Amino acid sequence: MPCGQERTKRFMPEVIFNGPAGRLEGRFHPAKKRNAPIALVLHLHPQFGGTMNNQIVYQMYYMFAQRGFAVLRFNFRGVGRSQGTFDHGQGELSDAAAALDWVQTVHPDARACWIAGFSFGAWIGMQLLMRRPEVEGFISVAPPANLHDFSFLAPCPSSGLIIHGEEDKVVPQKDVQTLVDKLKTQKGIVIDHQELPGANHFFENDMDDLMDRCGGYLDRRLGITPQDYLPVD
Repeated sequence: MPCGQERTKRFMPEVIFNGPAGRLEGRFHPAKKRNAPIALVLHLHPQFGGTMNNQIVYQMYYMFAQRGFAVLRFNFRGVGRSQGTFDHGQGELSDAAAALDWVQTVHPDARACWIAGFSFGAWIGMQLLMRRPEVEGFISVAPPANLHDFSFLAPCPSSGLIIHGEEDKVVPQKDVQTLVDKLKTQKGIVIDHQELPGANHFFENDMDDLMDRCGGYLDRRLGITPQDYLPVD
């Protein structure tokens, strides 16, 4: 068995919890401290191969765990062993809310909450942060600003990172820039906007750069350095 699979079995225990359309399948990494922050990581579009095992989702999950978070990634309804059928975003938002509820039940003393999402998951995540005032930060990777309506961010309640690839053919740069420009006019939040030179929508050859930037942003927000990281393997 490859070492990555061994790590998954040992440190990323499978969890099943109740969602609005039936059981949802996830992987949960508990925190070592009772008041550690929590993070929820959301995957890309279910109808285009999106699962919680996508490499970007997995790497962000690992990134949060390394920094001491209690972190959950899960399959939206109809994906993997999660029950239900695709619901064009409305049901998936309810799934994400149920997932956050579950983490908060397991880890009730959390001092803060973050949401991270990739593509479709970024759209769902930003809707969720509008509904949950405890969310203090977000990371949106390749938010599909040309495919979904982001006008609900009025105003955006939390500061966060929006990051995408310069050569993204799925979500053109101009559409992401329009979203960023709109958010930057709002008072009280700070949007860190980063564009990876040469990267496509899936960051196929740019995963290390993507994670370095996401991790670096999180470290700046948390006020930590690599010396503070926790071993998770």
